[in-house]
Amino acid sequence: MSRLTVLSQLNETFNASLAHHAADVDIVTVPPGPPITLPRAAEVFIAAPFRRASGALPPTAPSGWPYDLRWVQLVSVGIDFYPEWLFSGPVVTSAKGSSAVALAEFALASILGAAKRFPDIWIDRAERWEATQLSLISGTTLGLVGFGAIGEALAPRAQALGLDVLAVRRSDAPIGTPGVQRVSGLAELFERSDHVVLAAPATADTFQVINRAVLARAKPGLHLINVARGALIDDEALLEALDDGRVSLASLDVTHPEPLPPGHRFYSHPRVRLSPHTSVHTPDTRNNLAARFAENLNRFRQGEPLADVIDLARGY
Repeated sequence: MSRLTVLSQLNETFNASLAHHAADVDIVTVPPGPPITLPRAAEVFIAAPFRRASGALPPTAPSGWPYDLRWVQLVSVGIDFYPEWLFSGPVVTSAKGSSAVALAEFALASILGAAKRFPDIWIDRAERWEATQLSLISGTTLGLVGFGAIGEALAPRAQALGLDVLAVRRSDAPIGTPGVQRVSGLAELFERSDHVVLAAPATADTFQVINRAVLARAKPGLHLINVARGALIDDEALLEALDDGRVSLASLDVTHPEPLPPGHRFYSHPRVRLSPHTSVHTPDTRNNLAARFAENLNRFRQGEPLADVIDLARGY
């Protein structure tokens, strides 16, 4: 089998994992961002995001694009961090499912941390030795906005802890996870849920889909968790719902833009738990992406259709 040259914009740790999973591959590191030039004879390109959330994208393709490439692999599921011209050449595949477990665990940790009031209950002196009222998550209801790989990983884990799980999804495909109830729309989901996890891609249809109208229907005391994209939320509407108490807590691992500008109220709001888009950064995510890429690499070499090909009409 002839060796392939794979161009990667990822770091040395990822490339080492990739080399472990894929045989007969020469991995060449190239700078992040739009590829001004790429080495000739390379057929495969692993692309890191070209921007952060809400940042500017290069409007035109570099001269010579797509060079000699036949396949572009993204390191994300969504395509919102890449320009349109990247999808006008070779086939493009996503990192579908590679971070699903990491995101599911992060969402569950957010739910448990809120119920058990971590780290507020931790004490550092005897004078603070006083019991604090805590909450159970067993018997509460989790609503999932989007039911792809993240929902498939999160739902059974939540059910194992005693939560009822509701979901809305864009497609008409059935929800295969036993016990997950599909509801009519966001209004019903927010009315019935104690915790809502956003797990949908950023598309034109989902931009600020969590708005005043939706939040007005929220069950009082709702805990909103976003591990998807910050653009799904109307920030001003969420701040209003936090201020009046309808939303008791927002655990946000993603925002729009990223990073938020200094002085943004999410940094200081007492009902916001803000983290810097860190939920996906686990060895599991890196290894899963490398393994899935290696599986697709075998298909590529055999001339077979690739898995996880981007559907521009759906936006992921």
